[in-house]
Amino acid sequence: MKNEKLWGGRFEKSLEHWVEEFGASITFDQKMAEFDIKGSIAHAKMLGQTGIIDLAESETLVKGLEELLTEYHDGKLVFNVTNEDIHMNMEVLLTQKVGAVAGKLHTARSRNDQVATDMHLYLKYHLSVVNQKLKNLREVLVTLANDHVETIMPGYTHLQHAQPISLGHYFMAYYSMFTRDSDRFTFNMIHTDISPLGAAALAGTTFPINRELTADLMAFSDIYTNSLDAVSDRDFILEFLSNASILMMHMSRMCEELILWCSNECQYISLSDTFSTGSSIMPQKKNPDMAELIRGKTGRVYGNLMSLLTIMKSLPLSYNKDLQEDKEGMFDTVETISVSIDILAGMLETMTINKEKMLYSTEKDFSNATELADYLASKGVPFRQAHEIVGSLVLECTTAGCYLQDVPLTRYKELSPLIEDNIYDVLQSQTAVKRRNSLGGTGFEQVKHQISLAKSTLSSE
Repeated sequence: MKNEKLWGGRFEKSLEHWVEEFGASITFDQKMAEFDIKGSIAHAKMLGQTGIIDLAESETLVKGLEELLTEYHDGKLVFNVTNEDIHMNMEVLLTQKVGAVAGKLHTARSRNDQVATDMHLYLKYHLSVVNQKLKNLREVLVTLANDHVETIMPGYTHLQHAQPISLGHYFMAYYSMFTRDSDRFTFNMIHTDISPLGAAALAGTTFPINRELTADLMAFSDIYTNSLDAVSDRDFILEFLSNASILMMHMSRMCEELILWCSNECQYISLSDTFSTGSSIMPQKKNPDMAELIRGKTGRVYGNLMSLLTIMKSLPLSYNKDLQEDKEGMFDTVETISVSIDILAGMLETMTINKEKMLYSTEKDFSNATELADYLASKGVPFRQAHEIVGSLVLECTTAGCYLQDVPLTRYKELSPLIEDNIYDVLQSQTAVKRRNSLGGTGFEQVKHQISLAKSTLSSE
């Protein structure tokens, strides 16, 4: 059977159907349909303006492509696996609409630079969407921080109570992480906002194309200066997947804490029913499934990064069919991080915070031990000696079943005559947090300063 593919001229036989399905990508690369059409519109206009094809033919192609774009938005386009990919499907659909002139659209263009262009356009669009979602998440965190500057909670190291901190300080820590995530995506845009169109298959073209014109029509800020590089590298996607992995790591860490905080052991927060599920057998259960899913989907995004790194690691220049495997991970990661950001923002915005329980947790522990050591150091006792004194006292209290604030002044005087009755105020969690006013610290004024800077940053974006 003669090969009926658009590229089938030199072939005597057609692919077996099951082989054809294995090689096709239309099941997933149709996600780039809108961007494929927009790239083709720019290319068609350029062909006409440079005289490579008649201007009337160019206008016919543009009109047909614009009609296809409208039909795509209306959900009317039907793609066929026998046409392999989004590019061939669009060419067939355009031919059905405008006739044989559609065959001129591929003049001075290859699927190699076409697909690279589609991916740049797709990711460029979604990078701005992701950053807008991140901005919303960061605004939620700043609002929470502003509301909870003086809410006291245990600060942890090694998952052990370490020192009391402001809950607002906690929220601002994640604000800072997500801000750097946003910065990384913004930098990623520099390497995504580049046009590969015109590189053709790998070596450029003999036609007098105008790459600057197509780049301008597609609103690209720059143009690939090497045709081999343009069609064969995917570092802009690797950069995105790497940045997305870091973002998911940050969200996963926060979700881990939310999961712990809404446990019966902590009871620091209660998640909204909107972001919780129940058990099929245990009626009392309220599970933080959405937080757990974000934590779980982190591995999925990591996998997409490792997949593309592995695909790229041994590819000789320039284009290879292996690169068909570069898209699904990108699509999946875009969709995964987009909904995860929204879910996390929603969980934070609607959760109930048990301020009393958080404060109580700092009063029935030894997280104020450093306050006593610092108190002695401020009186002239070498810190290492102060550390040993307090450590011994903590052991004594643990054995007696009491806390530092329960120790009578007479016992404190035995340990050091430098200790005065103001020690009980120093040991209060509120005092401990308020006094930590070093730059970037958890002191209330410092947290307010962080919030002020954040508000200024967000308003300027």
